[in-house]
Amino acid sequence: WFQLFVVEIFLVLLKVTKCSVSPPSYVDPLEQFDTQLKKTEECFKNVFSMPDIEILKKRQMSRDDLEDIEQLYQTILTTFEDTLLILVSKDLYKLQILREMIIWMNRDTYYLQERVLNIISRVLKYSTRKVKGYSSVDAPCMGQLAAELVILCNHEEPSIVFQASLAMYYLLCIIKCQNGKSGALAITVAMEELKKDFEKQVKEYIGEYLPPYLLNDFVFGLLKKLCNPPLKTATKASTLLKLVLMDYGTKVTGVRAAKIVDYIHKQLSSESPNILKHALLQVVTLLTRCCPQKVVFQLLDYTLVLEMWQAVSSETDSSPLVLKTILTVLKGKPGEVEGNNPAQKRFSLDDANMMPVTAAQALCTLLPVPEYRKAAAQFFPELLIALILQLHYNSEMNFAQQALRLLLRCSGLQQVDNALQKKGCWNQFSNVIFHHYGVYVIAKTLSEYNFTQLPETLHYLYKLSLEGPRRTEDSVTTVIFLIELLNNFFKDPFPEEFLALFRTWVNDPNPTVSKLSLQKIATMSSVINQVELIFCIVDSFSSKDKTITIQAMNTLRRLLSGMDKVTYSSLCVPIASSYYPLMDHDMPSIRAMAIRHFGELLKEMNQYTRMLKPTIIKALVPLILFLEDIEIKVVKACKYTLNICAPCFKWNSSPLLQDEVYNYEIVVLSICNCLVSYFLGFYWHRGIRLNLEAWLRDGMYGNGREDRSLGRKLQGYLAKLGSHLLLRDEVEIMIKNMEKVLHDEDHSIKRMANFTYILFRKMAKEMQDPNLKQHFRRLCSFFQFKDLSLLYSYRGREAINSFHEIFQCQNLIGVSCPQDKIWLKAYLFKLMLEGLDMLHFSVSKYTI
Repeated sequence: WFQLFVVEIFLVLLKVTKCSVSPPSYVDPLEQFDTQLKKTEECFKNVFSMPDIEILKKRQMSRDDLEDIEQLYQTILTTFEDTLLILVSKDLYKLQILREMIIWMNRDTYYLQERVLNIISRVLKYSTRKVKGYSSVDAPCMGQLAAELVILCNHEEPSIVFQASLAMYYLLCIIKCQNGKSGALAITVAMEELKKDFEKQVKEYIGEYLPPYLLNDFVFGLLKKLCNPPLKTATKASTLLKLVLMDYGTKVTGVRAAKIVDYIHKQLSSESPNILKHALLQVVTLLTRCCPQKVVFQLLDYTLVLEMWQAVSSETDSSPLVLKTILTVLKGKPGEVEGNNPAQKRFSLDDANMMPVTAAQALCTLLPVPEYRKAAAQFFPELLIALILQLHYNSEMNFAQQALRLLLRCSGLQQVDNALQKKGCWNQFSNVIFHHYGVYVIAKTLSEYNFTQLPETLHYLYKLSLEGPRRTEDSVTTVIFLIELLNNFFKDPFPEEFLALFRTWVNDPNPTVSKLSLQKIATMSSVINQVELIFCIVDSFSSKDKTITIQAMNTLRRLLSGMDKVTYSSLCVPIASSYYPLMDHDMPSIRAMAIRHFGELLKEMNQYTRMLKPTIIKALVPLILFLEDIEIKVVKACKYTLNICAPCFKWNSSPLLQDEVYNYEIVVLSICNCLVSYFLGFYWHRGIRLNLEAWLRDGMYGNGREDRSLGRKLQGYLAKLGSHLLLRDEVEIMIKNMEKVLHDEDHSIKRMANFTYILFRKMAKEMQDPNLKQHFRRLCSFFQFKDLSLLYSYRGREAINSFHEIFQCQNLIGVSCPQDKIWLKAYLFKLMLEGLDMLHFSVSKYTI
């Protein structure tokens, strides 16, 4: 039976050898290696399942049989060894088979381990001679093989220790050549000394000679040994892991560290003995010392694993890096999906990023540790703002609130925490609407207790404000917090650095930021008189957000009211001009405010009327047009400002603007007559003509139907009054412009345009004189003055109000039949239409 057994073995060996020498061009290398490995495993089981040689010797009777048995036995082992040498000689990558042999060996009884290790050491010895001529070696399995051998170096059997140590020696020689180093390693001859001082050997040789990528495999291989039986092997692996990680853990790369942490997490999630858990947590602690960032990032990808975070907290030397890494993640937004904000860094590969939530939970475990309290002092402002933002992102996240309170307490701000609790601050964050108020309460309370971290907090908020685009929530929280701190700690003088921030915030794309900064500037009007800041406020007039425009005007008014007259006078002209676009705003409240503020500016600058005359003349167009605005507050603002402007062009406005005698067309006529007189008294000929042309252009001012109608009327009056200043060519241009609106969709506008068009045609007909005569007539215009009577017979607002009252009357005296009431209303309606100027009145909302 033994001879048949041997024949079978040699047949298997022959298959392996045949496979190894097959042409590589016809076989895929990976497929070839898998086949060789499978055949080698079959051969291994057959060869090393043979009985011990001593047992076979006892069964033989004659001396010749004994010699044959010994020779056959040795031949089988030699053949197997030769086969391995053939495989390795062709490709050092096949050294992977040696690691697999140790794994196969450990599955069976250990009485044949010496025989296997003897072959492994011989193959490695042969490989050391082979690699001497190579510049590089492709043998990535060296780290895993080293992990298997180093465990066997601690075996109870001295013979196995000797063979394993010898194999380890040759393995390190190969690795040394692989790193490009020459020379042989010193080896201790006495193996008992090697075993006695084994820890020193591991530190000096394995940790030193294994490059990072091999040390990664070595550590991971030991970790697997730690998590698998038998217990003796696990204990040895645990000891070796501690030795290597303590001195050479920095060589472990971040990717491998993350995989190790993930492997430990899976082991802890299952039911494992306490001894194993303790050993695994020690590995987490050591890895935290070596590469804290990778460990923390990996842990943050799990739901809270309290034991693992406690293991992290036990490594105090890495506390700053751990907190810094957590802070980086804490600045993220929970649930933010990749792709929503390309500029924002992603911290997780999951569809939804929930790592910030885990980061807040981790802080609750770390901050009570004394060393982490000290480290938290370095990142107080960053942690404070980040946790406040987390309360905004998820108002129900108790971990963020708990972490924030722990941060305050460990930073010596216990009184602040107690005060916030009494004020019910945390309840404000339960509703997003009141989140901004909650931020204000925190900043206000910190200011009340004069917290010692003010300088670094201001510095951080200033730096944060200068950074690039951020989320809306981040910007608003930063501005609220910083504004409140500035409001409590800086009165006069105000730091220039923060004034620069306000200049940026005023026109921030985020409307909330812009409004907050404008409100703050208004409260600081007594200490802020910066010219640049004023013009930034003026620039925000054009904001699409109407509330920003209103706030900007109010803020500017506060600043101007407290400004010294000299500086005010140097700015009044451009500031007054900035109100022009707002006087025609589509929002009535903005129109009214702009007109009234313009009047306030003129009132405050009454000593500089001569300088403001061109500005006043230009503003008269909207002031006259909006005297008939449908909003009463706009009308009142126009009358208020016209009364202030009147002395500038010597117009007696008081009697004409009173409600009892007010008539719009009479007011327009009176103003135009005064303007012509004013022009003749203060401007030379060319100046009169240019101002009149400008008025004629601005006569088209306004967007509404009534504004456009009144613009035509104002154009007519100005052209009629200044006809002696115009050339025929100029009148022809006005006629062509008027022809564009003759077909307006609105009947009243078309009617008024037609009237003005006829007026222009009459003026053109009167200008049939030659050019020389026209120029002479214009030269004599200084001595020409004429008052103009009413052109359009406009009946004013009082007629419209009377019509509204009559038409809306529900109980007509003397009329009992509802049908008669309808006919009576229709008759009154007809009478009113005959007397009203249709350019101003619309009856589309009335239905009979």
